[in-house]
Amino acid sequence: MKKLYICLSLAAITALASCKKEFLNQSPPAAIPISGAIKTPTDLNEAVNGMYAAMSRTNFFGRDIPILGDLLADNIYISYNNSGRYQSENNYTFTATNGEANDIYSQGYYSILQANRIIAANVASNDDVKQLKGEAYAARALCYLELVNFFAKPYTVDPNADGVPIITAPTSPATAFTKPARAKVSEVYNKIISDLDSAFMLMPEAGTSLHKTNSYYIAKHAVKAIEARVYLYKGDYVNAKTAALDVVNNGGYTLTTADNLVAYWANPSGVSNGMETIFELALTTANNNNFDGLDYFYSQDGYGDALVTKDLYSKYAVTDARKGLIYEGDHLGDPALVNNKYSNVTNPSDKDDIKIIRYAEVLLTLAESYAHTGDNANALIYLNQLAKQRDPAFTGYASTGAQLITDILNERRKELAFEGLRYFDFTRLNLPIDRPQQDDSAPSLENIPVGFNKRILPIPQAEIDANSNTKQNPGY
Repeated sequence: MKKLYICLSLAAITALASCKKEFLNQSPPAAIPISGAIKTPTDLNEAVNGMYAAMSRTNFFGRDIPILGDLLADNIYISYNNSGRYQSENNYTFTATNGEANDIYSQGYYSILQANRIIAANVASNDDVKQLKGEAYAARALCYLELVNFFAKPYTVDPNADGVPIITAPTSPATAFTKPARAKVSEVYNKIISDLDSAFMLMPEAGTSLHKTNSYYIAKHAVKAIEARVYLYKGDYVNAKTAALDVVNNGGYTLTTADNLVAYWANPSGVSNGMETIFELALTTANNNNFDGLDYFYSQDGYGDALVTKDLYSKYAVTDARKGLIYEGDHLGDPALVNNKYSNVTNPSDKDDIKIIRYAEVLLTLAESYAHTGDNANALIYLNQLAKQRDPAFTGYASTGAQLITDILNERRKELAFEGLRYFDFTRLNLPIDRPQQDDSAPSLENIPVGFNKRILPIPQAEIDANSNTKQNPGY
C-alpha cells in the first residue's frame, strides 16, 4: 500500500509515527496520497468517509476532545485509582510536551489535510460532488474551531491574539514541509465562517443519490448548527441567533422525549428522522477506538477513570430524565458517580457514536443569544422548551437579565455534560472555574482563575522546534 503524505511539520510526523501501524498504512479512502487520485464521485465519497474516520480517532473527537472539554472544567475528574491517563490535565500541570495537546493538534491538522484534498480534487461537478465538497468545507471549519479554542485565547477575550496556522493546500510532497505562522484568532474565525458559507452554498437542499443523508454526515442545516456554535463562541449573538433560527425553522429536527432519553443515548445507529442528533461520528464494529475509546474511559466495564463530580449530579432534579444518564455506582470498590451516556463497551457490534452537535444545543444557543441581546421573552421560550421536555415536572424558568444568563449556562451544563463543551463556556465568557476536590480524586488544582496561562493548551514542542515561524503560548 502507498504511504500517506500528510506532513505539516515535525509535529505531524511525530503524531503519525506514534499512531497504530494500520493508521499509517490505511487503504483508500484515507490513504490516497495526492488530490489527483480523487477522480470520480465514488473516489470523493470514499475520501469523505476517510476524513470522518480521521476525525473520529481517539486523539481528536473520539476521546481527547470530549474528555478535556469536561475535565478542564467542573463536570468530571480522574479517580485516584486510574490507568494513568489525563493526570496532568486533571491537575493542570501539563507542559509543552503534553501528549494530549500534541495529539489534538496533529490529528486536527491531519483531518484538515484530508478535507483540503477533497476540496481541491478535480472532479466534474454534480449534486453528489457539491454535497461531498460541502461536507469537507464544514468539517474543516469544525476542526479549526476546536484547534483555535484549545490553543489560543478566546475571540471574546482577544481577537488579535495568536491563533493557529491556516492550511488550505492539499497534501502533497510539494507542500509537505511548509512552515506557516500562526494566524490571528480573528483570521481563523473568518476562515471558519467562510468555509461554512461555502459548505452551505454548495450543498443541495435535498440528499443525493450517492450520499446517504443522515446524522453520520454533515447535512445542509447541520452547517447552520455548527455556524450557530461558531458565532456563540465569537460573542456575535445576532448572527448566532440567525443561524440557530434557520436550524429551528428549516432543519426538521426535534427533541427526544424524556421517556426515551436514556434509550436515545444507548442507541448507536445514525438517524435520518431528525430526532435530536444533527451530526455524529460513526463508530462501528470495523471502525472504532476499541479499548482506547470514550466509552471505555467512562464505563466501569472499561477503565472507568473519569467520574462525575458531585456538584454536577446535584444540579439534576429527581424528575429530570437526564439524571438517568448518571448512576450511583462504584469505581474499584469506592463509591462513585458514573456517566452512562457512553455505555456500549461490552458489545463489540454496538459502539457508541460520538455526538458532535445536537438539536438541544441549538435551542440553548438560541436562548442565550436572545438573552444577551435583551430579549428575555424569546430566550425563555427556547430555554423552557428544552428544560420542560427533559423534566416534565418542571414548571419553567421566569428569570431575566443576569440571572437568566446564569440559568441558561446551568441548563447547558446539565444538557451537554460529557460532550466536551463545558470548558468553552468558561473560556468564551472569561469566567473563573471552580473545581471542588472530590472524595477519591487525585490532587487537582481546584480554582482556575481568569488569565491563568494553562487555560490555553501549549503548541506542541515538536512543532515549535520544527517551525521557527510558530510562537509558543505564554507560560510554556
